[in-house]
Amino acid sequence: MVQGSNAVSTKEVRRSSKRSHAFRPHLEKIGGMERDVKKYVSEFCQINAPGTFVMRTSISESINHLPNNANTIINLKRINDVRGINKFLHNVNDHLVDGGLFVGCVETKYLRKTRIFNKFPKGLAHIYYVLDFFLKRVFPKFPITRLFYNVLVGERNKVLSRTETLGRLYAAGFEIRSMKFIGKNLYFVASKVKEPLFDYEPVYGPIFRMRRHGKNGKVIYVYKMRTMHSYSEYIQKYVYDTNNLADGGKMNNDFRVSTLGRLFRRYWIDELPMIMNLIKGDLKIVGVRPLSSHYLGLYSEELQERRLKHKPGLVPPFYVDMPKTIEEIQASEMRYLQAYEKSPFVTDVKYFCLAAYNILLKKARSK
Repeated sequence: MVQGSNAVSTKEVRRSSKRSHAFRPHLEKIGGMERDVKKYVSEFCQINAPGTFVMRTSISESINHLPNNANTIINLKRINDVRGINKFLHNVNDHLVDGGLFVGCVETKYLRKTRIFNKFPKGLAHIYYVLDFFLKRVFPKFPITRLFYNVLVGERNKVLSRTETLGRLYAAGFEIRSMKFIGKNLYFVASKVKEPLFDYEPVYGPIFRMRRHGKNGKVIYVYKMRTMHSYSEYIQKYVYDTNNLADGGKMNNDFRVSTLGRLFRRYWIDELPMIMNLIKGDLKIVGVRPLSSHYLGLYSEELQERRLKHKPGLVPPFYVDMPKTIEEIQASEMRYLQAYEKSPFVTDVKYFCLAAYNILLKKARSK
């Protein structure tokens, strides 16, 4: 059954229940974790209010049985088990009013690891975790192994990082209002703020393209080795609003970066594919960093206009001045651009030599 006054027909409920056991008033259970979940959700909405629907479903078609003007949709089925997550989130968005709430939960990659190591003896836990990681984290990402994964596992019990979960929500038109660990899952409350994007299916391979601004405002796609979890690009503003910037202009405590990604960044392995952009003519050897729309929006209008007159570069003036704050980064780039406009060749040679000295001898690094 559906909880809420805007109930769908009994026939629709029965049809949905046969397929997915979708509609059940789970939050009415009192005891243990159910009580904690109910208390958390009640901070944001009235569970018994008209327009609030409580479900436990993994099938996106089940959402279609709800009215198109729901105020709150609560799904107690883990996102990990949902078939076609992006389609599911699109349907939820379509059935909510503007500002409506979607409440759900996920077992994150970290929680999954914790569960495995609590369940098995230490040695066996490591073996199980490695096999589980490759089967349920790596195999679904590549076309060659995806078919094998679907035959063995299907769409159940997917391994999702917190980054991927948040990224999928933001790409589907939601904004996070709250998150809380309850029991073995991470619960979230998200509000509908816009229509879903339709061009956000990520590439999971080791090399991917980043949308950046080039000369004259032209959109260029910069190649890099993957250092972040998938869907990271869709929560850049969220990470900035939550954590702000660290020294050097990077995001502070950026949880989107993977463990292997931190190693790649330390030794510039992630930037090697940018040589393809150099060959294509999108970048030059020395120049300001190619920036995303969000990061470029943090700059002054004067610097934005000046940047767009020139090609970005592989080696930025950052490695010459080693600025720490966003204001210092802007001042560094402005000095470089002013010098470059007066003497392009001499300026680039000078900056390249100084950057090489700082990188090789002073061990200058960008986080």
